[in-house]
Amino acid sequence: MAVTRLSNRISFREYHQNIIERVTNRLEESLPAAWRIPSSLREAMLYSLMAGGKRMRPLLVIAACEALEGNTDAALDAACAVEMVHTYSLIHDDLPAMDNDDYRRGKLTNHKVFGEATAILAGDGLLTHAFYLVGRLAPLHGVPAERVVQMTMDLSEMAGPKGMVGGQAADMEGEQGLTELSQLEYIHLHKTSDLITFSLLAGGRIAGAEEAQLEALRAFGQKLGLAFQIQDDILDIVGDEAKLGKKTKSDMKQEKVTYPYFIGLDASRSEVERLTAEAKEAVLGAGFPDPSRLLEAADYLMNRDH
Repeated sequence: MAVTRLSNRISFREYHQNIIERVTNRLEESLPAAWRIPSSLREAMLYSLMAGGKRMRPLLVIAACEALEGNTDAALDAACAVEMVHTYSLIHDDLPAMDNDDYRRGKLTNHKVFGEATAILAGDGLLTHAFYLVGRLAPLHGVPAERVVQMTMDLSEMAGPKGMVGGQAADMEGEQGLTELSQLEYIHLHKTSDLITFSLLAGGRIAGAEEAQLEALRAFGQKLGLAFQIQDDILDIVGDEAKLGKKTKSDMKQEKVTYPYFIGLDASRSEVERLTAEAKEAVLGAGFPDPSRLLEAADYLMNRDH
């Protein structure tokens, strides 16, 4: 199977934009036109899926695969699966029973446009279809079946009750009042870090990563995901609403406990820097042929303003 690589001679900004375009194009084709799907459901799924965003989880799938010189065409389909899981989580997270948000990525949230019932079903559809995309990596791209099985198990674990869903449940429980930083860290590690970690493991597995390299990607993902969420906590206080595409200070209005609440803004910024440095160290010594895009992604996430 031929391997299509994104040029390593372009800047990270161009690389990121290239991935956004490729993922967007592939996502547009992800629901087969021949499938008979109720039009309201298809429209609601695509509304949130095509609403833009940084596509950082897809980027990490592809960057991890490229770090091991793997098949990035296969990684692109896995990247779309990750984006579907992420988008489903946003649709459900925005619901009145959860965070009750009106805007996401600068657009009305799904339930505001289609109603709560259709929004719930759109999220259900995206989550389920993600597993379809992972499953077809073997017949379409020749990814060995045992790797596809492991990726399916990874996704079930990291998006399910032990992972992202568990993090969301803990976040809701935490609204009753968090008293320890370790409780907040648990929420961030599972609600945010786990899907980022899956993205990296998926790219690594497609490329045939060795166990030590998978562990390095796992450590990179956990550190990076925690840094990413702390940066989100910071931006909720000091960010620009126009860049973020959503209201700022929503955590304070909902009286949610965040890293800046526990340790302050300056210490939170230092924590983002420390975690990012440790994430980069994890992959630098793991024998990746070219981890440069992973390192650039870590710096980008640390310094982002939206």
